Amino acid sequence: MLDTKMLIGSNFIAGSEGSEKVINPKTEDVITEVADASPTQVDAAVTAAEKAFATWSRTTPAERSAMLLKLADAIDRDADEFSTLEALNCGKPRIRVLQDEMPAVSDCFRFFAGAVRNMHGTVAGEYLIGHTSMIRRDPVGVVGSIAPWNYPLMMAAWKLAPALAGGNTIVLKPSELTPLTTLKLARLISEVFPEGVVNIVTGRGATTGNALITHPKVAMLSLTGSIETGQKVLQAASQAIKRTHLELGGKAPIIVFDDADISSVVEGIRTFGFYNAGQDCTAACRIYAGRKVYDNLVADLSAAVSTIKLNQPDDDDNDIGPLISFNQKSRVQGFVERAAQQNHISVTAGGKSPGGRGFFFEPTVIAGARQSDEIVRKEVFGPVVSITRFDDVDKAVAWANDSDYGLASSVWTSDIAKGMATAARLQYGCTWINTHFMLVSEMPHGGLKWSGYGKDLSMYALEDYTVVRHVMVKL
Repeated sequence: MLDTKMLIGSNFIAGSEGSEKVINPKTEDVITEVADASPTQVDAAVTAAEKAFATWSRTTPAERSAMLLKLADAIDRDADEFSTLEALNCGKPRIRVLQDEMPAVSDCFRFFAGAVRNMHGTVAGEYLIGHTSMIRRDPVGVVGSIAPWNYPLMMAAWKLAPALAGGNTIVLKPSELTPLTTLKLARLISEVFPEGVVNIVTGRGATTGNALITHPKVAMLSLTGSIETGQKVLQAASQAIKRTHLELGGKAPIIVFDDADISSVVEGIRTFGFYNAGQDCTAACRIYAGRKVYDNLVADLSAAVSTIKLNQPDDDDNDIGPLISFNQKSRVQGFVERAAQQNHISVTAGGKSPGGRGFFFEPTVIAGARQSDEIVRKEVFGPVVSITRFDDVDKAVAWANDSDYGLASSVWTSDIAKGMATAARLQYGCTWINTHFMLVSEMPHGGLKWSGYGKDLSMYALEDYTVVRHVMVKL
């Protein structure tokens, strides 16, 4: 039985507006329909969160930690069911969800359960004679969060865990394309957390999302999504000067120096450029290769990418799944077709949809791309990488930084000093050296420039979801 009802306060309630069809991207079949929340229902969710905040914000770190740990245990217990449901709704290989995503989801809750009991700050003292000053870190209030469709359950965890650990209450809206695992999670949450602390509402961004971000009682807005949606969130936040936390995509540059181990680069990009069918803000998609290794890299990577498996009868044999929707497949196909029309570009692997049912697109390598090309400058969000030749490090760094985005990047070289020096010059929230895509709960994830601001994961996220307050006592 699929969960399709929202969690508002302690009640599970169906949306009262029109329904959204939830599609299986592998088969194009309708899985179920989930009704949208009405503005009145969004208001009820925010009101429930506001009421709960009065007591939840006064709980101790130990009390909040215990509940986060209990939720993590419940997620691990139901990991098989979550994996099956996430694979069904997103089309991704179930084995990848079970082995890669589920451990990260529960670990996120466990990390923040520990982090909230270990916060540090300025030492209290008499910075003014006759007065003692101290610093508090207090919750912000009701957080309105909007999660994306590429990693529905994991992104829900990234939104929920630091907000709850910090003492906030929350109203979370999953993507209308992929609400199913978040609605299942709501059942577990209702068994662990007090009434109103977590509320889940469903619907489209233009309706449910808009009602949430414009609600006067929401104190903070958190979004993982597109730049266009981020601009709408900022516009709404500006009306009441709400705190905002934005992760808005990326176009990760990969600088491959002539002394790099090409076999390691190829193995890495085959995985890190195409994981989740490239539907990842940190995907290794914009490659800059040194002049001496360029030809070998193009040949070897194209051969390796051609071995990526998709749409196999045995799902465990698949490396990647389909794109999330027909619109997304059409968007990716448009990028590739426009690139292929350029005389200087060669499509050396993939380049088309294999046809048949499902929103599949072949893993694609585009060689000969230039810095000014659309395929280099725009986020494709699909299984597509471009390769551009460079002659010197200054040019490579300049091209890498010449982007609206600033989320993730990587440098590949056998000279670690060169890698460190190059990493220091890159204007990205994260730079990996001789790897890519690796995330841990202890380290921050977040961007610069149009990729947004604020950090997910790490103590920095806990800081983002709390406010610094100065308390002074006259002695």
